[in-house]
Amino acid sequence: MICVDNLLTGHRRNIAHLLGDAKFRFVEHNISEPIQLDGTVDNVLHFASPASPADYLAHPIPTLKVGALGTHNALGLARAKDARFLLASTSEVYGDPEVHPQREDYWGHVNPIGPRGCYDEAKRFAEAITMAYYRYHGVKTRIVRIFNTYGPRMRLNDGRVLPAFMSQVLRGEPMTVFGKGDQTRSFCYVTDLVDGIYRLLHSDVPEPVNIGNPSEITVLELAEEIIAMVPGTKSTVVYEDLPQDDPKRRRPDITRAQTLLGWNPTIDRAEGLRRTLEYFRTVL
Repeated sequence: MICVDNLLTGHRRNIAHLLGDAKFRFVEHNISEPIQLDGTVDNVLHFASPASPADYLAHPIPTLKVGALGTHNALGLARAKDARFLLASTSEVYGDPEVHPQREDYWGHVNPIGPRGCYDEAKRFAEAITMAYYRYHGVKTRIVRIFNTYGPRMRLNDGRVLPAFMSQVLRGEPMTVFGKGDQTRSFCYVTDLVDGIYRLLHSDVPEPVNIGNPSEITVLELAEEIIAMVPGTKSTVVYEDLPQDDPKRRRPDITRAQTLLGWNPTIDRAEGLRRTLEYFRTVL
């Protein structure tokens, strides 16, 4: 296994347990620059991109580059090696959706020139070039549209709602809710996501597939659930203005994953939150 990363938003500690394995090799490299690898490559999984709003707002140009140039380079590698290719896309391709729940045949409601456009349009372009390589070059491509995922090894300060809430509640700080907190999200535990990705990679489905947990919750309800997990915390909810183009509702229709991959999430939110909070306690 070869891991290629420029560590823009990642850290070596996430792979520390693998570095001594003879079957694992780490290459520090920006995939937006061309890459060549010796030997056989069976699968190319392209996950490179800042993914949290804090990261892609801080790095808009690298985000656009990795969606365009990075995807082109990764597809070129897959084509050269006759390898399967899997693109990690996102529910953000649906933007602030006007269709609920979101199905793969929905084209989305995206502001291309808004602050989130650097991420949304990078992923939409990545999907387009992936399908072009499938149709024109015959590359065995797969596209997973990932909905909100959480679990151990997330960064406490990465700007996403769940680690932000857990960091704040464990420190006894005010929990920041944007808007009225009535916007919804659907959270999928990381092991369920990995299972769905593995099934998709080894399927024969070239069209995008949603992978996410359809259990929908408001952001305010999530804050209240997390507060209840830490008895005695001094945290209370405070409200700030809703960011521009923030999606109001987010829930995947997973019919395609259920039908074509035989996939369903198995970890409910209560168990997933418990495991994640235990992890964050160890890194504070």
